[in-house]
Amino acid sequence: MEKYVVKTAALTKRYHDQTVVKDVSIAIPKGKIYGLLGRNGAGKTTIMKILLGLAGASSGEVLLFGQSPNTHPEVYLRIGNIIETPSFYPYLTGQENLKVFSKLKGQTQRNSVAEALKLVDLTHAEHKRFANYSLGMKQRLGIANALMKDPELLILDEPTNGLDPIGIVEIRRLLKELAEVHGKTILISSHQLSEIEQIADIIGILHDGELLEECDLEKIAQHNQRYISVTVSDIHQAARLLEEQLNLSNYTVDGNDTIKIFDFSFEPQEINRLFGKNGIEVSSLFVGSVNLEEHFRKITGGVGIA
Repeated sequence: MEKYVVKTAALTKRYHDQTVVKDVSIAIPKGKIYGLLGRNGAGKTTIMKILLGLAGASSGEVLLFGQSPNTHPEVYLRIGNIIETPSFYPYLTGQENLKVFSKLKGQTQRNSVAEALKLVDLTHAEHKRFANYSLGMKQRLGIANALMKDPELLILDEPTNGLDPIGIVEIRRLLKELAEVHGKTILISSHQLSEIEQIADIIGILHDGELLEECDLEKIAQHNQRYISVTVSDIHQAARLLEEQLNLSNYTVDGNDTIKIFDFSFEPQEINRLFGKNGIEVSSLFVGSVNLEEHFRKITGGVGIA
């Protein structure tokens, strides 16, 4: 059995003289949630459109379920997706909308609409007009539409974009259940670090069309240890003292005035005293741990996600 549901090799997309996706190679194992993380314009939607056959690649290879969709287009029948905002008829109910799309897709399964509504917990609102749905309910109906053919792979472009905190929690719970209980493989894109951090098993960090890193979130947590952050008046003198007086070298310089020390051989107060004795003013000192946002900044050379 093929281990990876999605694999790309050196995937590249050019529009005239602009390259928007550059040699991207990703691998998504069966039953996992893969978070494609990057700023707006990083190339996330373009990659998803290529995977779905909605855009052609300039070069590179795509394998879905171990097969090339160029020679085995039937693999698309095993995929459900939301690209951009789902569109429905506002004056039809949720159930009526899904029945319309079921017919348009040529689906004949008798209970596909009811099962999809049950999966996304919208059975209680199936007779409510779409125009009266909350934004979170509209997004869940979009996922229900993607689920009607019982796909093995879901490709969801920014599914929590614009939702309030309650809607975000609902989508997060739903996607985790689809992966963990129903065995779906999910590719989700987002520029919201906190959401990816709470839902994904694996992340791919995309920046200016390039995949800078692909890693399990658990491994990131293991590698990104705690640190002592010190903001000082003289960054060069402080670094020299750490190395010459305390024999510490496992540190990084953040900006023009902050040092992050990843070696806990000395207590924070000892470091504070050393700097004070040598005329270095300390304006901030605390113990922290690297989260996904800081990891993103480190990987992208200090560029934030917003």
